[in-house]
Amino acid sequence: MSSPVNIICMKWGRLYGADYVNHLRAGVARHLKRPHRFVCFTDDASGLGTDVEVQPLPALGLPDGKNDRRWQKLAVFRKGFGGLSGTTLFLDLDLVVVDSIDAFFEHPGRFLIIRDDDLFRHKPLRKLNPARDRFLHSVGNSSVFRYEIGEHADILDAYLADPAAAMATYEISQQFQSAQLARRGLLEYWPKGWCVSFKNDCVPRGVRSWLREPAVPAGARIVVFAGTPKMSEVLAGGGHKWYRRIGDVRWLHEAWGA
Repeated sequence: MSSPVNIICMKWGRLYGADYVNHLRAGVARHLKRPHRFVCFTDDASGLGTDVEVQPLPALGLPDGKNDRRWQKLAVFRKGFGGLSGTTLFLDLDLVVVDSIDAFFEHPGRFLIIRDDDLFRHKPLRKLNPARDRFLHSVGNSSVFRYEIGEHADILDAYLADPAAAMATYEISQQFQSAQLARRGLLEYWPKGWCVSFKNDCVPRGVRSWLREPAVPAGARIVVFAGTPKMSEVLAGGGHKWYRRIGDVRWLHEAWGA
């Protein structure tokens, strides 16, 4: 039998309700065969299902009043985080599992993450600043990443050593995280197509969106709602633009369990 693994997520504030955690937990249960713990770190456990293991939202380790929730995910790199050990897959709440995720624990690598550029359309104007373009092309999107508990404590340590400098240099925590990993030669990416963008990969582009319905691309395992529209908008029948129709998404309702 395969060794047990950890699936973890975080919920704080009011942006995502308990239903996001419960639906994510159900999707993982449907699509992960190996034994696992599903742990939600949160500041409000109300409404969470009995099959969700709950732990308090971890403190980053900054002085009182200095914590910045935009950098909250870095807390997962603390040694002994949550009393867990071993291989761990972090999942954001604003995504849906659509196929087997066992491969996320089988793919070789010490740290694996989505390449952020794989979720978005090409940005030709970025070429005007080649150095910036190269860096942004290397950044990992932290919606889905795998690591070993305690193995990358230096990421959190580097942030805590000078959080002001980190926030002045990097726009968001995933940029800082990626830069730290790249310096050690540990930044690796999931195979392209495993994690896809709803807006850019599932919804046909331009006029084609009026002719064809959104669909999950072949080989996709997780659909990520990067940018807008958010999953809540789409599930409620919204998210349309004058240049983009979002058609029949019954598959999304089924995959999310709505």
